[in-house]
Amino acid sequence: MFTKILIANPGEIACRIIRTCQSLGIKTVAIYSTVDQQALHVKMADEAYLVGEAPPHDSYLNMSTILDAARTSGAQAIHPGYGFLSENPEFARLCQEAGICFIGPEPDVMEKMGDKIYSRKLARKAGLPILSGTDKAVANENAATKAWELGFPLMVKAAEGGGGIGIHIIDSQEELMPLIERTRQVAESAFGSSRLFFERYLKDASHIEVQLIGDQHGNLVHLYERDCSVQRRNQKLVEETPSSAKLTPRLRRRVCSLATKLGNYIGYTSTGTVEFLVTADGSVFFLEMNTRLQVEHGVTELVTGLDLVELQIRVSAGEALPISQEDVSVNGHAIEVRVYPEDPETFMPDSGDITDLHQPEGEHIRVDSALCNGYTVGLDYEPMMAKIMAWGEDRNRAIKTLQRALLEFRVEGVKCNVPLLRDILATKEFLAATHHTGSMPIWIEEFQTRSLTKCGNGKMSKNGNGHKNGHKNGQENGEREIAATIGVALAMTMRSAQFLAPAAFSPWRVYGRREQLLSRSMGNRSWR
Repeated sequence: MFTKILIANPGEIACRIIRTCQSLGIKTVAIYSTVDQQALHVKMADEAYLVGEAPPHDSYLNMSTILDAARTSGAQAIHPGYGFLSENPEFARLCQEAGICFIGPEPDVMEKMGDKIYSRKLARKAGLPILSGTDKAVANENAATKAWELGFPLMVKAAEGGGGIGIHIIDSQEELMPLIERTRQVAESAFGSSRLFFERYLKDASHIEVQLIGDQHGNLVHLYERDCSVQRRNQKLVEETPSSAKLTPRLRRRVCSLATKLGNYIGYTSTGTVEFLVTADGSVFFLEMNTRLQVEHGVTELVTGLDLVELQIRVSAGEALPISQEDVSVNGHAIEVRVYPEDPETFMPDSGDITDLHQPEGEHIRVDSALCNGYTVGLDYEPMMAKIMAWGEDRNRAIKTLQRALLEFRVEGVKCNVPLLRDILATKEFLAATHHTGSMPIWIEEFQTRSLTKCGNGKMSKNGNGHKNGHKNGQENGEREIAATIGVALAMTMRSAQFLAPAAFSPWRVYGRREQLLSRSMGNRSWR
């Protein structure tokens, strides 16, 4: 077993990993950028090293500096968390060459599954059903032909994409080239590659994923499935397990079996997640595989009683899995929401210093976050503030517990999306588990209509931060639309002049928010 581990990640996930290391008696090493010197993960770790300025490429993506910190500290292993270098095969190989264990799968496996075009081929060879799509990268000159062959609507995706970035829905021939060009620009900026492919679009499917864990001795088990269908711009907002309210027992067994089949075929080790689209008629299609710890791993821990980070560490240290498939069972139901710093009405990002904070507590509630009074929510990195989870004996009880937790969550100084999350949990579709990946645009339109109605009646509403918002009529909505249009123009200007961007320039924010603004101001349907 390792005696010291460096966590190559800041924020909530760093704090989460540190807690497990502490329980195992493993010393921890944190890394931080210049804007994270007072961050909670720095205070929690046994040691901490500055790795660079705020821009990710100067700090959390700076492989050589991170490896230097590992060598200096004497860390025997590096846990990458999620995001940043967690799915970077080059970094995993550099760790191996330095004699430092990378807590994750083998670099070759990571590389193969990280290429969405190649992973589709591997999944097909393993016997998994895949969506109709292109087997090679799509060039502009043959895009129209390929699109015509597949038919509309279809999805254009970045081959090296992730996190919901670099994906657009194309509904017609007229939208084809403009959206291809936009996706190439996003892919090149975010992932360093403009390779794209087409895939059939399933409008009303559910996003179901299966958690895997494998060791170096040929053992691999699944920890059942999660439903991640509540998404905005392909970014997950709500995750839950099990999916028994939506899938039959037979269908649940099928998706778990397919995921295990793929894991065994590629010889997978460590934690990983196989993602599927499941239609209302029970058809299942492979979507992708994430070769890392998922953001939503906590809900699986709540229903299985297992610590996924601990299992990751143990199998990376060469230990055999301490569990077999027969040992894994699901107890009750767990659900999670992601809290982001953004205006709940406009979805525009927010930042600032947290002046007051109250996070929910109590039985069956879990909060994973790095928030504390005085913490600065900045613009430099992917901005998730917290994950709020709830467990219940059944789905209805878990939802009620989570609703209560969201009512108790208070943060001052930064706006957040808690009002949106509360609205989602209260929709009749979500309560009945009839929602799918296309539900969010419909819900948002309903929420906006309801908000305008309230404003037109001169009523006041209160968001999750304690700020009052009220309008005597619908005039201000028009003003917000004008502001959104201006925001689009500014964002597009930034795209064409990136070299002028400040050090805190964040492609995630610029491109993500640009898509949101386009959707609100121009009625673009491709933002789902």
